[in-house]
Amino acid sequence: MTIVKNNDDARDSGQRKRGRPPAFDRETVLSAARDVFWEHGYDGSSIADLTASMGITPQSLYAAFSSKAELYREALNQYRRMPRPNPGNPFEEKIDTVSTFRRFLETSAALFTAPEHPKGCMISTAVLNCASESGDIAHHVASLRLQTLGLFTARIERGMKEGDIRQDANAGSLARFLGAIVQGMSVQARDGATTAELLEMVGHAMNELRRYAA
Repeated sequence: MTIVKNNDDARDSGQRKRGRPPAFDRETVLSAARDVFWEHGYDGSSIADLTASMGITPQSLYAAFSSKAELYREALNQYRRMPRPNPGNPFEEKIDTVSTFRRFLETSAALFTAPEHPKGCMISTAVLNCASESGDIAHHVASLRLQTLGLFTARIERGMKEGDIRQDANAGSLARFLGAIVQGMSVQARDGATTAELLEMVGHAMNELRRYAA
């Protein structure tokens, strides 16, 4: 896929240099970039902001990551690999559908409000509005949200097959409802909601989902 350069990439492209691989720990500088993007968004994070946080030069950034867009993609992937407050993946465990989503949302509430990194979800509310030159990035992040929506839908359909969700449930609609809860929790966390307040939201969501329990 062709990467459309944003203004930061265009201004700094002349500074790129070839040479030896950069002498830094990739995961460490990537986590620093991740937190800048997480806090300020893609368009709101300049090359100067990123390199200052990463402790490297623009030349090293481009040598290691090719472009701001590729750096953002790698930062998103690292975000997805981050350890969660509660171990395990509830979508892969042999538990009922309601318990799966309860555990997922409770873990999300803890992650979105953890003090050691920016608030909210880096993906759920990322790049909702962006400059036209960032269209490829917006499409990429939207595809990640659609993957999550597909995961939610598949889990509800599994519950219908296994008998813990009613056959008349609309899996796609319920998945979108739960996705909206995740996005709403992310916004609320950014606005200062506490873990306890988000868990109250989770409780309301679970009451709605239990209406479809078989």
